[in-house]
Amino acid sequence: MRKPIIGGNWKMHLGTPNEAISLIKSLKSLIKGIKNVDIVIAPPFTVLESVVRELKKTDISVSAQNMYFEDKGAFTGEISPLFLKSMGVKYVILGHSERRQIFGETDDLINKKIKKALKESLIPIVCIGENLNAREAGKTKEIIRNQMNFTFQDLIGQDMIKIIIAYEPIWAIGTGKTATPKQAEEIHIFIRDILKEKYGENVADEIRIQYGGSIKPNNAKSLFSRENIDGGLVGGASLNSESFYEIIEAAEKNT
Repeated sequence: MRKPIIGGNWKMHLGTPNEAISLIKSLKSLIKGIKNVDIVIAPPFTVLESVVRELKKTDISVSAQNMYFEDKGAFTGEISPLFLKSMGVKYVILGHSERRQIFGETDDLINKKIKKALKESLIPIVCIGENLNAREAGKTKEIIRNQMNFTFQDLIGQDMIKIIIAYEPIWAIGTGKTATPKQAEEIHIFIRDILKEKYGENVADEIRIQYGGSIKPNNAKSLFSRENIDGGLVGGASLNSESFYEIIEAAEKNT
C-alpha cells in the first residue's frame, strides 16, 4: 500500500517570515492526529530557512519550488541544490506547469534537474500534464506519454522509485475546474501503465502519483478514494491552514 503524500505549493505567496510562520504554527496544531500521510510544504525561497527551522522535530517536510542543475556558477537568479540541502530541504518541485508554460522549461532541462536532484539526495516531485487545447483535441495521452519518455529519459527503475510524480491537468490549475475523479484516475492508471512498460510492475506499483489541479476540501475525499491517486499537490487551498488540513485529513481517512 502506497502512503499518500500531500504537498502544499505556496507559489509566490506567504513570502515573509511572519506570514509563513503564522500558517505553519496553525497547521502544526491541527495535524497532531495525522499518522499515515506524508506532508510536504513548498514555500517561496525567501522563507525556506524560516520554515525549515519552525518544522524541526515535526513530521512535516520542506520542499523547494525549483532548482538549477549546477552546484554553483554564473547563473544569476538560480538556486543550487547544495544551497537547498544546507538549509535542510528534503524535496524539490520540478517541471511545474507554470515553469513549463511561463518560463519555457523543456523536458530536457527538467530531466537534467531531476538527475541532479537525485545525485544530491533531494526527492523530486515531478509534474506532468496537458493543457486545455490538448485535452479538447483528444491528445491528453499523447502529451503524457511524450512527457514521460523525455522528462525521465535515461533514468532507471532505482531512480524512479525515489521520485514522486504529480499529474496536473494544466486546464484545472487555478481555474476552479477540476478533473473528475474518474478522469483523474484514468490518467493515473495510464501513467502507471507507462511506468510498468518501462520499468516493470514492481517499480510501477511502488511509485506514488499525486493529483494536482484545484484540489479543495470538498473534492479531496472523492479524488483520494481512487486506487491510483496517492495524494495531491495542492495550490491555493494550502494557503489556509484549515483547508489544507481538511485535505490532509481526507487522505488520512482513505488509508
